[in-house]
Amino acid sequence: MADAEPWLVVGLGNPGPEYAGNRHNVGFMVADLLAERMRGKFKAHKARAQVVEGRVGPPGPGSRRVVVAKPMSFMNLSGGPVSALRDFYKVPVGQIVAVHDELDIDYGALRLKLGGGDNGHNGLKSITKSSGAEYHRVRFGIGRPPGRMQVADFVLKDFGAAERKELDYFVDRAADAVEALILEGLERAQSTYNS
Repeated sequence: MADAEPWLVVGLGNPGPEYAGNRHNVGFMVADLLAERMRGKFKAHKARAQVVEGRVGPPGPGSRRVVVAKPMSFMNLSGGPVSALRDFYKVPVGQIVAVHDELDIDYGALRLKLGGGDNGHNGLKSITKSSGAEYHRVRFGIGRPPGRMQVADFVLKDFGAAERKELDYFVDRAADAVEALILEGLERAQSTYNS
């Protein structure tokens, strides 16, 4: 059966309420919305992650099995939970989608790609170390820090007031992009969502 192997969508972030609104946690925000769309509730998994299992797409043969996960390790240790989930659900690396913040893209812009480097992102570095680099990425632009602010300080701060006005729209668009990637393939999703 073609649908036997699910897709694994990993929203990257840091666990705990103090990080919830951080730029670095935009992957968790997208994962939360995908879970809501699937009408699922996150449950603790032995792989040190919160997971929701469900389907995306129209009911019937066109839908796909999806596991949405939020690693409960810190960002720079995301690879452990991701590889444990990959093994548990028997997900091919090419059906893993990491949703993460990206400094080198303007705020709210998206870029979808398969494979590549980690661009200094510790969450990606950890996943690549544990699973190889040939997984999909949905890169959510957060822009560069203003002035001389350190990158670490910038990503661990909440989105600013002006950014928050558009955040729900951009998170919604990123969730749409993840669904399009799974249902329509990378090239079609890129042509719609890469900005």
